[in-house]
Amino acid sequence: MAERAYDVLIVRGGVCGLCIARDAAMRGLSVALVERDDFAHATSTASSKLIHGGLRYLKTFELSLVRESLRERRIWELVAPHLVYPLRFLVPNYKRPGSSKRWMLRAGLTLYDMLGYDRNRLEDDDRKIPGHEVLSVEQALKHVPGLNQDRLLGAVEYWDCQMFAPERLALECALDADAKGADLANWATVTEFIVQDGRVLGAVVEDRLEGGSVEIRAKAVVNAAGPWADRLLGMFAGKPSHSLIRSKGIHVITRQLTGDVAVAFESTGGHFFILPWRGHSLIGTTDAVYKGDPDDFAVTEADIQAFLEVINQGFPSAALTREDVVHFYGGLRPLVESSPGEDSYSASRRAEVVDHARVGGPVGLYSALGGKWTTARAVAEQVVDRLVAKSASDNLRPCQTQDTTLPGGGFGGWAAFLDAQSALHPSFDRAVVEHLARNYGSRMDAVIALATADPELAEPIASGRLERRAEIVFAVRSEMARSLADVIFRRTGIGTLGDPGPAALQTVAEMVSEELGWTDAYREEQLALVRRRFVPAVSE
Repeated sequence: MAERAYDVLIVRGGVCGLCIARDAAMRGLSVALVERDDFAHATSTASSKLIHGGLRYLKTFELSLVRESLRERRIWELVAPHLVYPLRFLVPNYKRPGSSKRWMLRAGLTLYDMLGYDRNRLEDDDRKIPGHEVLSVEQALKHVPGLNQDRLLGAVEYWDCQMFAPERLALECALDADAKGADLANWATVTEFIVQDGRVLGAVVEDRLEGGSVEIRAKAVVNAAGPWADRLLGMFAGKPSHSLIRSKGIHVITRQLTGDVAVAFESTGGHFFILPWRGHSLIGTTDAVYKGDPDDFAVTEADIQAFLEVINQGFPSAALTREDVVHFYGGLRPLVESSPGEDSYSASRRAEVVDHARVGGPVGLYSALGGKWTTARAVAEQVVDRLVAKSASDNLRPCQTQDTTLPGGGFGGWAAFLDAQSALHPSFDRAVVEHLARNYGSRMDAVIALATADPELAEPIASGRLERRAEIVFAVRSEMARSLADVIFRRTGIGTLGDPGPAALQTVAEMVSEELGWTDAYREEQLALVRRRFVPAVSE
C-alpha cells in the first residue's frame, strides 16, 4: 500500500467505511482502507442486529430519514438475503391514564407502510414484508402468552428486518471491496496525517501486527471512525472541528422469552426490544450519553443489573435474574447533534457528510459522521458522490451498490437454496447446513470443500456446536482473521452466545495458532484476551 498513490484513503473499517470502500472501488476509484483493530470490531458489531426503518423517528417528524431507512432495508434484503430477513414485531397497547395511544400507533404504522411502498419489490416471496395489523387481546396473548394482561387493549403487529450476523454482513462488504480492487488492512492504525499547503495527502500508518510504519498517499482521505471520528479530526489541529454525542447501548442474551416474535416495550425514557435470535432472546438496548474516552468503554456489572430491572418492569413474566444472562455486549453510537445534551435517546440518527475544505479544514478531507447500520450504504453513496465530483477522471461509473449482491448472495430464493444445499451435502445435518448457509450464503461451498478435503475439518469445534473446524481455517486463509477474537467473535458465531467453554476455545486457539505461526506464549495471551470478553467490568 505504501508503494502506490490512491484516489482515496479510508480511515477505519466499520460498516460505513467498508461500504465507502466497496462503492468507491466499484465506481473505478483506487481505494485504500486501514482499520486500527479488526473490521467491524466496535459499533458495527454491537448493534441490536436490526435493519429497520426507524418507526420511532416518526415522532420527531424525520420523514426523510424513515423513508431512506425503509428504502435501504429493502436493498439489504436484496443484496444479502442470507443475512437479512423479515422479522415480526408486536407492540402491546395498554390503557393509560387519560387516553389510549392506540390510534397514534396505528396512524404511525399506516404512514410507515406508505413510506415503505417499495418494500416488496423483491423476487423472493420469503423476503416480502406485509403491512401492519391490529390484534385483539386474545390474538396478542396467543403470540406472546407472557404479556401483562392488566389494562391490555391488544397489540399492533408490523414487520422489520433482522441481521443474522452484522459482523459478517460488514465483512462481506469488505470482501466485495477487495474483489473490486480495493486494498484493505486491519490491525493498522493512523498515527498522523500528511498535510502540505493546506491539503491532506495521506497518512502515516503503523502496522500493529508486524511493527513499523509506512506512509500511504492519497488524493483524498475519508474519516469513517464512528465514535472516534471527532478524536481523529483532533489530530489535525488539536481540537475537533465537529463534535459527537456518544450514546452507550448494552444488550443481554437470555433464554428465549417470546418465541419467534419480537416485542417492543416502553421503558423509562425510551423503549427496549426482546428479539428472537439463534434460539435465544436478544434484549436491547439502553441509550445513555457516554462522556468518557471511547477506548475505555466497557459493559459493567452495574449496567447489566440496571438493565435487568428495566426489562422485568416492562415484561414482568420474564422474571430475569443475573443467572439468566448467557451473554452481554455493548457499544457506542456516534450521534450528530449541534448542541450535545444529556438525552441521547431523542437525538437524531441522521448522518452528516462533511467536506472539511468548506468549513476551513484541509482540502481533500471528508468525514462521514453519525448515521446508523441501516443507512450505511446510502451514506457511502453520498461520500463517494463527492469524491467522484472532485475527480478528474472521465471513466468513473455511477453507483451500483443498490442492486449488486454481496459475495454470499445471488442464489435466488432462500428456501430453495437451503433445500438444494441440504440435498448436495447429505453428510451434514440440516442444522449445520442452515448454519453454514446463513453465515456464508453461496460461499459455503468453499468451507465445505475444506471439510471434504480433510475429514478432521468436518468435525465440530466442540460437542454440541454447529461450527465446523473448517470455518476456523477458512477465517484465517480467506477472511483476514489475524487474532483469536477475530475468529471467535467476528468470523464465526462461536463466542456470540457467550463463553463456549474451555474445550472449544482451546481448539480454536490451537488451530489459529498453527495457521498463523504463533508461539505458545502468544497463543495464551490471545486466549486471555478472549476470556476477558465474557466477564463484565467491575466499574466504569
